[in-house]
Amino acid sequence: MKRRALPLATVLAAAAALLLTACGSGSDKPKDDDQIAGADTGDTKTSASPSASDSVDRPDLSLPSDVKEAFEGWKTGDEVKDAVLADAGRSMTAVNRAITDGEPDSAALEFYYEGEALVGAAKWVQTFVDHDATITGTTRYYSPTVSLSGKKTAAVTLCADESKAFNKFRKTGKVDRSAPSDDSYVYYLSRLKLNDMGVWVTTEAHSQRGSTKCTP
Repeated sequence: MKRRALPLATVLAAAAALLLTACGSGSDKPKDDDQIAGADTGDTKTSASPSASDSVDRPDLSLPSDVKEAFEGWKTGDEVKDAVLADAGRSMTAVNRAITDGEPDSAALEFYYEGEALVGAAKWVQTFVDHDATITGTTRYYSPTVSLSGKKTAAVTLCADESKAFNKFRKTGKVDRSAPSDDSYVYYLSRLKLNDMGVWVTTEAHSQRGSTKCTP
């Protein structure tokens, strides 16, 4: 059983490699030379998760004690860009929360995703439910960039280091500790829009494993 070695679109077409955790909304994958003009990378500070400092009534994104996240460089100094990055980070956590809960129809997913992105994320979580599996370990999110297009749309890229995150089977508690490889590093490209509640919701999400943008 492979550990999170393929993007979602490939996984859905290849049942032998379903137990993966990166999510995407379609078959298109970002290329290594994809760039977002004017994107900021922010500082290098690490936080457990993006802080929820606004007044929006958000769903609970707490994770089991054996599932941890680290967000590096999640501040640009620009208020709007920081709000976009915060919700982009929460969307990643929402997927992990749905996986650990075993709930493809998770309220957290429906809060941070919509359209094709929501469908893709829910299908992704369903693969874990179908195999009675969850995740364990630590995922590090780093090198975020954000570009604004008008006042209500944005694009975000980021990297994820999953070399210390693994699949775990619920019944046996067995952890699939596959050796890290280039595929442990994932490049994400997402599109977000500002909804009426003031939340930056992910409408598209694509991923590429082993991208030179993210590999050490």
